[in-house]
Amino acid sequence: MNIFSNTDQRLAPIKIYYALAIMLLVFINTTNITYAQTLEPRAYSNAPVGINFLLVGYQNSRGGLLFDPSLPITDANANVNMGFFGYVHTLGAAGQSAKTGVLLPYAKLSADGYVSGEYRTREQNGIADPAFYFSMNIYGAQALGLKEFKDYKQDTIVGLTIKLTAPLGVYDSEKLLNIGTNRWSFKPELGVSKAIGRWTLEGAASVDFYTDNDNFDNGKTRKQDPIYSLQGHVIYFFKNHIWAAFGATYYTGGITTINGSANNDRLDNWCTGFTVALPFDRHNSIKIFGNSGVSTRTGTDYDSLGIAWQYRWGGG
Repeated sequence: MNIFSNTDQRLAPIKIYYALAIMLLVFINTTNITYAQTLEPRAYSNAPVGINFLLVGYQNSRGGLLFDPSLPITDANANVNMGFFGYVHTLGAAGQSAKTGVLLPYAKLSADGYVSGEYRTREQNGIADPAFYFSMNIYGAQALGLKEFKDYKQDTIVGLTIKLTAPLGVYDSEKLLNIGTNRWSFKPELGVSKAIGRWTLEGAASVDFYTDNDNFDNGKTRKQDPIYSLQGHVIYFFKNHIWAAFGATYYTGGITTINGSANNDRLDNWCTGFTVALPFDRHNSIKIFGNSGVSTRTGTDYDSLGIAWQYRWGGG
């Protein structure tokens, strides 16, 4: 089984919405690699209605690939360079704030490793699977205009997010390692955010559901169980509108089945990450972020570093 081929100042720090939606191999679909779970600080922060965000970013992720021990694949590593473009719009829903957006990534994948003792490589680049989002706060984040928002102070926020990923990325059914996934995914999430002075504590629980990939490895059917994840963040806001966050996520599940035969590839993984947001004026800000695997059973053991620019406009 070969996976490789031979050869306003106050508004400025509002989060770059889902700029962390991509981590190492988040778009790679192979026998034993699944979506890396994302760290998303300030996912449920309030924002004025009618605001638009344009996002442009780059991320490099690299590290080892850990497979089911029964497979003859060893010393596998991958390097993913990814650029992404996103758009987010804020609105009101049932009296609370909400956001809707899209993330469009382009990736270059380089991987190498040994299959049954033979060295193999894999190179691929192209459009990765796009993601579409709808996030709605259900408590504690009233839908406010730009003028009213200046008097808003966060206490406790509860929100819901739905993410849909479409199978539009480049995909070669003759290769087991791809940028695209050739399947749909659906992710509901429930999150809570609590402000305490300059500190904010956040937590979220989510489940990823997947449709079948019916053209896996030259026509096989690949199924995957849901992946369950928990994440938490501690965020500090500085006087100059800079904010910094540290977070961790745990995810489990995701056993795959190929033509009815289950693999020994249940996930049981931890990763940590940081985010720093640097506003320059009421329209522009930069976010620097990084993530690292801490404990990994199967999947990826990676380090990742990225940067994103956000431009904001609208709101009256």
